[in-house]
Amino acid sequence: MKKTGQIKFLCVLSALCVSFVVLFSVNGSASVQQIGPGLYAYISENDASANSTFLVSDQGILVVDTGLNAREGGKLLDQIRKTSQAPVRWIVNTHYHPDHHGGNGVVGPDAIIISTAFTRAQMPNSAPDYALNETIGAKGLTLYVGGHEVRIYHPGPAHTRGDLVVYFPDEHTIATGDLFLNNSCPAMDDGDMENWIAALDQMLELPVEHVVPGHFELSTKNELQHFRNYLADLRDQVKRMRSNGLSLTQVQKALVLSAYKDLRQFPQYEATFKDNAAAYYKQLESRKPHRR
Repeated sequence: MKKTGQIKFLCVLSALCVSFVVLFSVNGSASVQQIGPGLYAYISENDASANSTFLVSDQGILVVDTGLNAREGGKLLDQIRKTSQAPVRWIVNTHYHPDHHGGNGVVGPDAIIISTAFTRAQMPNSAPDYALNETIGAKGLTLYVGGHEVRIYHPGPAHTRGDLVVYFPDEHTIATGDLFLNNSCPAMDDGDMENWIAALDQMLELPVEHVVPGHFELSTKNELQHFRNYLADLRDQVKRMRSNGLSLTQVQKALVLSAYKDLRQFPQYEATFKDNAAAYYKQLESRKPHRR
């Protein structure tokens, strides 16, 4: 794994405050909310571990992301079992960071693992543990789970080079992985800022009522739009100032992002306005034409 991936895989940490009505809620435990027929959002109380989404059907259960490790995966499975004893037949890993796939072996030891080819290539040690691993390309994959349509697609390089988004059209719900963090500044891996914004625009065009972020509270389009606007505003400022000859340090000092002061920032995980500006500035640098 790249050093940047090791540094950034947790993305962001902070105290989690859950403000919505839940089906299952115990002090010190995760929260689960039913967001559609058979569809549930699992919001981890451990911010170092990703949120999950699970769809229950008579054909089995589909899970999106499984948490940081076996312990977190076990907590997720406990909540799933409060709803159904059906086997977990499918697991979607939205990207390769360990906080999104560390619980695979506990949650669904015999499940089909669905990821991008890039994500699977970053997980060589865990891939052989499962009965079958499937990879999907840019056009995506549509599953029918007990009559529920599930659209899984790769929007191109964004947060990482191998992100997946899972859309449940019947339930008007989308699971974003770390393409979206509620009320928080993201960490940026080796992806693409401009395509990331395009991916968020694509999500916002969908008829969505519930957004399950990679971390933190269950959301709506309002929070997703705010997050998208932050990235777009930062992109525009960095691009303009760099084209005017400002150095990265000068750009970081000149940023005006007061409209997004509500977003939590975590310098220890390179999840700040300045860190995001640096990531995009370097992406622009890498696109400079070579001089002859």
